[in-house]
Amino acid sequence: MKIPRLLIIAGSDSSGGAGIQADLKTASALGVFGMTAITALTAQNTTGVFGVTEVDPKFVIAQIEACVSDVGCDAVKTGMLASTPLIDAVAAALSERKLAPVVVDPVMIAKSGAPLLKSDAVATLKSKLLPLATVATPNLHEAAQLTGREIKTLAQMKDAARAIRDLGPQNVVVKGGHLPDVAADVLYDGREFTEFRSEHVDTKNTHGTGCIFASAIAATLARGKTLRESVAAAKEFITAAIRASLAIGKGCGPANPMVLLSHHAGLDH
Repeated sequence: MKIPRLLIIAGSDSSGGAGIQADLKTASALGVFGMTAITALTAQNTTGVFGVTEVDPKFVIAQIEACVSDVGCDAVKTGMLASTPLIDAVAAALSERKLAPVVVDPVMIAKSGAPLLKSDAVATLKSKLLPLATVATPNLHEAAQLTGREIKTLAQMKDAARAIRDLGPQNVVVKGGHLPDVAADVLYDGREFTEFRSEHVDTKNTHGTGCIFASAIAATLARGKTLRESVAAAKEFITAAIRASLAIGKGCGPANPMVLLSHHAGLDH
C-alpha cells in the first residue's frame, strides 16, 4: 500500500505543542507519512520561548535532499523559517526540485508573543517563498504584517486575502480564529471567496493551532484531495483538536491533534 508522503520544513518546539512535533502528530493522525527538514531549534514551553538556534541553511538543504531523493514527497508544508538565509535556501530547494503542492504557514510570532521570524526577513518571505505557495495560511497578525493593514473584520480579511494573493501564492486562507464572535477562515482562489466557519471554542489552550491547521491542509492535499476539500477537512480537524485541547503547563496549553486517534483507541474514557 502506497502511503502519502509529507515533507515538513519547520522549526522544533521542545515542549511538543507546536512546530515539527505538532506537524508530525497531525500527519500521523491523518494517515500520512511525515518527514522533516528542521530549520531551527527552540527552547520553549507553554509560557514562552527562551532560546532559538537556527540550523545552517546548507544542512536544511541536505535534509530536504535526503528525504526527496529517496522517499519522495506528495506535498510540502513550511513553518518557522526564522531568517532570510533560511528562506532563501528553502525557496531555492523547492524551485529546483519543483516540489508541489506547497502549503506556506508564514510563522512570525509564537502564542506567547515571542518573534519567530526576524523583521528583516518578512520582505524575503513575501518575494521568495509566497510565490511558490499553492496556498498560504496567515492568521490575522501575520496577514496584517504582510499587508500593512489592520484586520479586525471579515471584510478586512477578504481585502487582505486579495492583497496577499497579489504577492504570488495561488490561493490564500486568512485564518480568523482571533475574531471575537465566530471562528471564520476565508479562502480566496483569485476568483471567489469561500468561508469556513465553526463555533468559537472558549479555551486559552490553543498552542500549535496554526501549525496543526496548515499541516492538516498539506496532509490532505498529499492524499490527493482538492484544495477546497483539504481546507474544509483541516477546519474540522483543528476544531476537534481545539475542543480536545490539553490543559498542561502553566501557560497556553496545546491543541490536541491526536484526538481522533484517542477516540479510536478508547483513550478518552
